[in-house]
Amino acid sequence: MSKNRSFSGGISQRYALALLELSNETNKTEENVSTLSSFMKIYNSDDNLKNYIKNPTNTNQNQKEVFEKILNVINANKIIKNFFFILIMKKRIFFVGEIIEEFIRLVSSKKGEISANLFSSRKLDDRTISEIEKEISENIKGTIKLKSKVDESLIEGIVLQIGSLMIDTSIKNKLQKYKKLMIEA
Repeated sequence: MSKNRSFSGGISQRYALALLELSNETNKTEENVSTLSSFMKIYNSDDNLKNYIKNPTNTNQNQKEVFEKILNVINANKIIKNFFFILIMKKRIFFVGEIIEEFIRLVSSKKGEISANLFSSRKLDDRTISEIEKEISENIKGTIKLKSKVDESLIEGIVLQIGSLMIDTSIKNKLQKYKKLMIEA
């Protein structure tokens, strides 16, 4: 299992680096990040698309036609279209999620942005996430990009994870602290 992870990680990094270099050469890095972020929203919300990508019985031509339609909807430029078509041709399309995440991570890293995970008990709207990003960025005197995830077990509140630093303001955490205090008393 770990061998597969390193294999897919190596592939993801190589393709992401190639896309980053090409994006930088053509001054389309921000446009490509935006387009690929739009694709990832579709990808992450559509299990049918994920299953389609993972299905080895789909022909290259069939995959190319499907992705042509998706990429036209999100107004992908020629670089992004060619990127997807190379992944299809080289039978690497099932790594597309990891490759795009690595590409976006590389771009953020080059900009000096710090990425963090924000867990909440319910889905947060984009405005709330932006406000939290702004507040944290001001406090750490840097730029932070949050990945928002829902964890219903938190009951209420949020958990912020920046690297190994964890800030937990959830009700679940407070209840656990009270439980521990009562057991010790």
